[in-house]
Amino acid sequence: MPGLRRFPLPLIAAFFALYVIWGSTYLVIRIGIEYWPPLLLAGIRFVLAGSLMYGFLRWRGVPAPTWAQWKAAGMIGILLLSCGNGAVSVAEHTGVASGVAALAVATVPLFTLLCGYFWGARNTRLEWAGIVLGLIGIGMLNLGSNLQASPLGAGLLVFAAAAWAFGSVWSKHLPLPQGAMASAAEMLVGGVVLLIGSALSGEQLESVPPLEGWLALAYLVGFGSIIAFNAYMYLLKHVRPAAATSYAYVNPAVAVLLGIVFVGETIGTEEALAMVVIISAVVLIGLPQWRRPKPVVEEQTAT
Repeated sequence: MPGLRRFPLPLIAAFFALYVIWGSTYLVIRIGIEYWPPLLLAGIRFVLAGSLMYGFLRWRGVPAPTWAQWKAAGMIGILLLSCGNGAVSVAEHTGVASGVAALAVATVPLFTLLCGYFWGARNTRLEWAGIVLGLIGIGMLNLGSNLQASPLGAGLLVFAAAAWAFGSVWSKHLPLPQGAMASAAEMLVGGVVLLIGSALSGEQLESVPPLEGWLALAYLVGFGSIIAFNAYMYLLKHVRPAAATSYAYVNPAVAVLLGIVFVGETIGTEEALAMVVIISAVVLIGLPQWRRPKPVVEEQTAT
């Protein structure tokens, strides 16, 4: 059938992983932090995922990163994972709903354009309109009862989005390892820094987590870090960047829906309106990319 030939099974599976799995990680983090301290959970997640990926790649004959590549990957891993994912985990620990956290992180494309401006990138009028609209959405989101009840969580989520965006843009100017080895190195360094942060902040595991806690950790390692990352890398090679990064406006809807269905989370009118505004802003930013041809050079990212 023409439709199936246009959207082969690997592409469908990759988009499913990007939309549903990455969207579900916010809920799984919310469940996991009921049994694990937030920084400890994130640190173990990335150390395990990074170790598994690194061991598999070395077994396949991929060369180990050089010292310069380790330093570059370490800096990006700290920004994206230690600061980005770590801040999201702590924000949810303060009581921020998983869907609201996903919506705040959806502003990453806005911060990415702003960060790129300092490296010489010039934005179109449509992209600037998306940035302004997105900032309005962030303001509306912070007027909602969920983030007003947790000012610390609100600040952490903005910090997480900005750190992820800055790290993503900076990564294009650093001598990172090739392909998946970059993500493995980033996860290893970022995870170790998270574990150090957990120890310095005095986090303690009060009791051995039950099965549900271990399943949450296993899901974040296997599905959230390894499978979703490889799906993202696959899409970067086979579709336009705008399509690969479209998770930014799909994940919040998935996270909100899962949070409502499985843990009874609710969002107010302010958050619902903010969702419409932020998603519209991200769509505006993505429109110019859909019109550009797909670049031949492979992009590098991290989970």
